[in-house]
Amino acid sequence: MGNVTVVTGGSRGIGAATCRRLAQDGHAVAVGYRTAPEAAQDVVDAIAAGGGRAIAVRADTTDEDDVAALFDTAADRLGPVTGLVNNAGIAAPLTRLAGLRTADLRQVMEVNVVGAFLCARQAARVMTTGGAIVNVSSTAATLGSPGNYIHYAASKAAVDALTLGLAKELAADGIRVNGVAPGFVDTEIHAQSGDPDRAANVVGRIPVGRLGMPGEIAEAIAWLLSPAASYTTGTTLRVAGGL
Repeated sequence: MGNVTVVTGGSRGIGAATCRRLAQDGHAVAVGYRTAPEAAQDVVDAIAAGGGRAIAVRADTTDEDDVAALFDTAADRLGPVTGLVNNAGIAAPLTRLAGLRTADLRQVMEVNVVGAFLCARQAARVMTTGGAIVNVSSTAATLGSPGNYIHYAASKAAVDALTLGLAKELAADGIRVNGVAPGFVDTEIHAQSGDPDRAANVVGRIPVGRLGMPGEIAEAIAWLLSPAASYTTGTTLRVAGGL
């Protein structure tokens, strides 16, 4: 059998682009989603139309039972899981730290950190013959995002630490772990933060002078999952137009 890859948050944005791109490389894809079944099915249908294999699976990545069921369903319907794209995440309301609501802080950490750890843990448990994990981080992890969402930046810094530590822990098991850190990308995540025009308003800060596109991030993820990256582990690849 070929590669079977679980993509969390696969119904929209970077996740959807990644599902479609991996299918081009012959991956069978489990499109994980939480609240957008129609969008997830659209991704599955697009992959099937191109001759690929994909399924949509609802899973709350903060729930360990859901995470286990996601991987089990992928294995039962597509074959042994060989890859994980740990993409599910949420944006945070734009605010200075002094105005941050505790509920928002907890939600960001629960989804972006706990969810990522639970999915990586399950991948480590089931990839008994090797595999690859790509964690989707953000340039916010190294920029800090002062005045906007320090808590989101901190959650992505935790993802970077997960990438580095787990890569070293799993190297002897034949599992590579890498990350991708997108900059400002043209997706719906900015609307979730309460400012749908935010990405366009920061174009002037980006050295290449434009927003990134989801497909450009998907290309980096596809490379990290491919045999071409066989000597690459513990690395977070910045795809951010120079930021």
